[in-house]
Amino acid sequence: MSSLEKPIVNWFKKNKRDLPWRNTSPWGVMVSEYMLQQTPVNRVLPKWHEWMDRWPTPKDLAAATPAQVITAWGRLGYPRRALRLHAAAQIIAEDFNNQVPEDQETLQLLPGIGEYTAAAIAAFAFEQRSLVMDVNIRRLLVRAIDGQEHPKPVPTAQEKARRLAILPTKNAHVWAAATMELGALVCTSKNPSCELCPIIGQCNWRKNGYPKTELVRKSQDWHGTDRKCRGTIVQALRENESLTESAIKKLWPDESQVEKALKTLLEDQLIQALPRRRYRLPQ
Repeated sequence: MSSLEKPIVNWFKKNKRDLPWRNTSPWGVMVSEYMLQQTPVNRVLPKWHEWMDRWPTPKDLAAATPAQVITAWGRLGYPRRALRLHAAAQIIAEDFNNQVPEDQETLQLLPGIGEYTAAAIAAFAFEQRSLVMDVNIRRLLVRAIDGQEHPKPVPTAQEKARRLAILPTKNAHVWAAATMELGALVCTSKNPSCELCPIIGQCNWRKNGYPKTELVRKSQDWHGTDRKCRGTIVQALRENESLTESAIKKLWPDESQVEKALKTLLEDQLIQALPRRRYRLPQ
């Protein structure tokens, strides 16, 4: 057992948030993992409840139309994730008897599920021993073990090997949830609450004098960007049965950016082109 495991798990038992996907079906866990990709918990919570009330099983979501799915996704970010979840639900309903598969390799065959999401579903839905490499877990452990402020943008083979070496043989899913929670609530990216940390005495970042490292982030700018333009178009189509291209161009000051956004949305199958240069959500 790693010397980090006991104090972190004990802290988790006393301080963990009451999140609904910690006590739900494998499908509920899967929905939460799609929603939580690049979206904070407080925005996901109400939408997760709405989706689980409306579509409590993969078969229920599979029967929905793409337009219903995109509209229900709301402001959880680019709705391509919603369509991938919809497609995954259709496969599960048809090929897996409406049951989320347990095997990580099989999970990765589903639309929208990569290595991280498969590991998270395996851990949190099926209590399997899997290596969950969430950004909060990575930041916590790179500080405590490696003495660095921030992890590299993408996990390296060396980082994975070092984390696998301390992965508990029993209750690894609890370790994953505990390290994720500690990273999210205490060992935060900015202004961490080190005085509340149960492993402060073992933290090599603290022992090294809290050295600064450059945090490489993808741009999170929103106003005026292509992402904002696409989001504006999708929201307008949520509120209207269809819109002409000229009406859509009135929503945004840069016509060339609108044309680019329409092309991308069509390629991602998030909108449909109709005769007479009209557009709608996919039916």
